[in-house]
Amino acid sequence: MAFLKAFGAYVPSRVVSNEELAPRLNCTPAWILEMSGIEERRYAMPEETVADMAVAAAKQCLNRAGMSAADIGLLIVSSGTAERRFPGPAATVAHQLGLANTPAIDLPMASAGGLFAMALSQSLAEAHGNVLVVAAEKMSTVASRAPTEAGIAILFGDGAGACIIAPGDGPAKIVDAVMHSDGAFAEDLRLEFEAPLSMDGRSVIMQASRKIPGAILEVLRKNSKAAVSVEVFLMHQANQNLIDRVARALEVEPRKFYSNIRRYGNTSSASMLIAAAEWWENARPVPGALICFAAFGAGFHWGALLVETV
Repeated sequence: MAFLKAFGAYVPSRVVSNEELAPRLNCTPAWILEMSGIEERRYAMPEETVADMAVAAAKQCLNRAGMSAADIGLLIVSSGTAERRFPGPAATVAHQLGLANTPAIDLPMASAGGLFAMALSQSLAEAHGNVLVVAAEKMSTVASRAPTEAGIAILFGDGAGACIIAPGDGPAKIVDAVMHSDGAFAEDLRLEFEAPLSMDGRSVIMQASRKIPGAILEVLRKNSKAAVSVEVFLMHQANQNLIDRVARALEVEPRKFYSNIRRYGNTSSASMLIAAAEWWENARPVPGALICFAAFGAGFHWGALLVETV
């Protein structure tokens, strides 16, 4: 059995408001908010890398867990915006954390990478011990590539999130997870090297609004749980309208879906773990509370993970 030990997060200090962004995109701040539910997002400095942000989130996570790098047996870093083909950021993150000779794996998955890394870590923790999962994205460089498309540029921000999954004990046990992929829609959301992000918004929102509730219901039914019994849903923060759609599909009160997209925008694979780090730091769930993680992203890849506090 695997357990969640702690979460950590990092967001850059530079705040980019709708008021700043709107003139560049020939739109209004009100339109951005209506379309996305976003008021502001964070942009990394030009010299700040995916690995830099990942290290900052990982250090906070280790600190909150009361652990050091020596306690980590495996590192998984998810990012769809790494600066080069290889090596990926995992090796750099491991080096900067002092994880000498510790295996470090890159998971180049946008949006759903954090969730897939957590799900895989259930099994990997048994073999390697404590697994440090980090997801970091620098989406601002992607969103600003010419030709700039307003419907894309308004959505994205930068940041990193982290968690530690342990084989022994922790404040929450991982109950179960489901993961799915469908390459039939791979062209509908893609990022070529040095190219702007290409997104068929209608296809993405239609598929996500079906597949996310489906995955959540699948993991709940497998474990004889009802959606209304979940304490909180911690989703990939893609778009507030999508989060609201998922709540309606599950017939669950929107307040049960933690949302910070208004302040950070869509940080791709980092967003779910950033949200989890914020929620976990401020919430005090009673033992036996159910927490459901869910994500959907390019590929398409999607899934859900169920956790119970102890």
